[in-house]
Amino acid sequence: MKIFNLNDMVNGWFIGPFEPSVINTNVCEVAVKNYKNGHIEKSHFHKIAAEITVVISGTIKMNGTIYTEGSIIFMEPGEETDFEALSDSINVVFKIPGEKNDKFYV
Repeated sequence: MKIFNLNDMVNGWFIGPFEPSVINTNVCEVAVKNYKNGHIEKSHFHKIAAEITVVISGTIKMNGTIYTEGSIIFMEPGEETDFEALSDSINVVFKIPGEKNDKFYV
């Protein structure tokens, strides 16, 4: 058994092609993301990876739509999205495949 701490990971990413990670792989990427109210990310897309965001707690807005606890947002490769935390929130983010340089800002 190995024990890790999410606080030691880079921006919540704990599985994927980076260090440190629990599993270093190009198959997928997984993160637990903690956002403070007002956090904004610029519009971006992934050319290769699909991305799934699961809202565990809080309220977020992506592409003008508001999502709350339990929402699952699936973005196909090439789809643009922006992000805004409308409250403190926790999300799980899953990307497949795990492509390290696959985030392109609009």
